[in-house]
Amino acid sequence: MQYWTKVRRAGLAILGSIATATAPAMSQTTGSQITEPIPVEVVNGSEPVLCAEKDNVSVALSSPRVRSFRIEAAHPVYIATLQRDSFEPDWTNCDMSGDPVYTAPRPPRRVTIYEEVEFWLVGYTFPTFWRPATTTVRVGDRVEEAIHMLQLWMIRPMGGEEVLVLYPQDGYWRLRPRTPTGMENTAFGSSFLVGPVEEDGRPLVRIKEVAFEPTTKTFTLSFERGGSASVQVVETDQNKNAVHVVFDKPIEDRPFAMVRSMYITEFNNDVARIALREPGANGWLEEPIMKFDRGRATDIWLGRLTPSRHNTSSPDLVLNSFSDTPQPRLRRNAPPPEVLPPASKN
Repeated sequence: MQYWTKVRRAGLAILGSIATATAPAMSQTTGSQITEPIPVEVVNGSEPVLCAEKDNVSVALSSPRVRSFRIEAAHPVYIATLQRDSFEPDWTNCDMSGDPVYTAPRPPRRVTIYEEVEFWLVGYTFPTFWRPATTTVRVGDRVEEAIHMLQLWMIRPMGGEEVLVLYPQDGYWRLRPRTPTGMENTAFGSSFLVGPVEEDGRPLVRIKEVAFEPTTKTFTLSFERGGSASVQVVETDQNKNAVHVVFDKPIEDRPFAMVRSMYITEFNNDVARIALREPGANGWLEEPIMKFDRGRATDIWLGRLTPSRHNTSSPDLVLNSFSDTPQPRLRRNAPPPEVLPPASKN
């Protein structure tokens, strides 16, 4: 018990550092004044299931004010202790026979859509998918159709690693930090949606077009419901992988984002706990994911404190820096002036 208490405290310490992480170029300060993130409504629509390959965790974020925010994937607190990882799907108690199936309008293929030395973008067309393939993908003048999955790869010693996945036909994203030194590739886990979330058998975002700008690593989404958003990869290292999301206008009539994941038991899940930083509170609210109902928060963490048999190394997710401007309201990650070391005299 003492060991897991220490693990829990370490997890919350990492949570605090993640939630306050910032990039100096993006910080919003005027003198000593810091603009706080605005709170959003967080609603849990999760339902119990027995199939580990079915997303039963749904946490929706809503606000009529939000124009931008940050999503960050970070390694779980126990990553350095892992002696065994698990990537294999678990189809126990799974019956997908009722899922819709749409045949792809072109033969299955893998295509490199954009490539340079440091990173490259790869597209896949599957034989079938649960949604019709209507979304197009564009990079400059190049237009690709019937792409079911996009992968962003980044260079690593002796090869490359996949750090981002987008399914354009239903709007699902996955992030993964770079792999720690000495480890093989870590697992993907929870997904997220950005844009006007709706239900059609399961939650999705209908995207008309995805345009990728390589110079800024930015995906621009044009939604079928109208409006657009940009998703820019801003920080990718061995600790985290962060994107900034910017909408052209707030999404007022439905959730603007949703985290999708799975939970069967405490030892078989992709996310087990949720923590909220509520506006004006002196500490974080932390609960098991299946017991949480709803709340208001400026920062949200979803992850695990103990290893799972499913996607054991998959990252935690943090959503924060909610802003009513096109610039996320990032918190400063620096000590106050009174505890800074004195300036050296030359």
